[in-house]
Amino acid sequence: MTASGLRGKVVLVDVWTYTCINWLRTLPYVRAWAEKYKNQGLVVIGVHAPEFAFEKNIDNVRRAAKEMKVNYPIAIDNDFAIWRALKNEYWPALYFVDARGKIRHHQFGEGEYEQSERIIQQLLAEAGTGGIGHELVSVDARGAEAAADWGSLKSPENYVGYERTENFASPGGAVLDKRRDYAVPARLRLNQWALSGDWTVQKQATVLNKVNGRIAYRFHARDLHLVMGPAAPGTSVRFRVLIDGQSPGAAHGIDVDDQGNGKVTEQRLYQLIRQPKPIADRLFEIEFLDSGVEAFAFTFG
Repeated sequence: MTASGLRGKVVLVDVWTYTCINWLRTLPYVRAWAEKYKNQGLVVIGVHAPEFAFEKNIDNVRRAAKEMKVNYPIAIDNDFAIWRALKNEYWPALYFVDARGKIRHHQFGEGEYEQSERIIQQLLAEAGTGGIGHELVSVDARGAEAAADWGSLKSPENYVGYERTENFASPGGAVLDKRRDYAVPARLRLNQWALSGDWTVQKQATVLNKVNGRIAYRFHARDLHLVMGPAAPGTSVRFRVLIDGQSPGAAHGIDVDDQGNGKVTEQRLYQLIRQPKPIADRLFEIEFLDSGVEAFAFTFG
């Protein structure tokens, strides 16, 4: 693909990284637009700009793209050259480029799907494509791609590595880049989290050194996700999830069963809780039955 080769086409540039829950929830729309308008002059190009070091691994990106049915071309932007050229600051970000190569519109973050599709239709019509129509795509978003329950969402994204974490509540605080035994306090306030067991808190991730380590988090949201992976490639880590001290039952996410059992097999976002209403403050706990897990970030929906 070249700039000259794309002249005459309407181009949608989608800046993403594969563990970003905000991007995942936009994907059903981008996927639908790519399919609907591909024969009418729209070219969708994904720009994968990694947030975590493991997202620089092209095999990880290939696997994620295949699983998520990302069928449009992907530019690997590991050095953030495209990101900087666009002066971008967001995951996800959409840039709408007309047939002359000019950026005409952008959308940062989730939402405004109707407006975005209207822009695509307008730019295609300007490019001389006839019969575009005004109908909008409808999507059936499932799993982690389903829209957040914004009205119930009171827990923001939080990182587990020390570089950007907030509200860490284990007594004595974190010891950076060194092994330490941690404990969970008797009570966590909303959006506080804590460790139990032998962990090493690193810049981007927190790594479990011995079996039966635990993370506890008091949250308020329909969904809870954790970005994590095995520290050693090709290994797996078993875990069990509890909510308010009980098996999650009907509140389990797509990556655990109703007893809360699951397995970490690759570096990605895992949906651990999707609870039915009423949504209230809940205590989430995840216990790892094997050592060697790396935990990166909690996100909610």
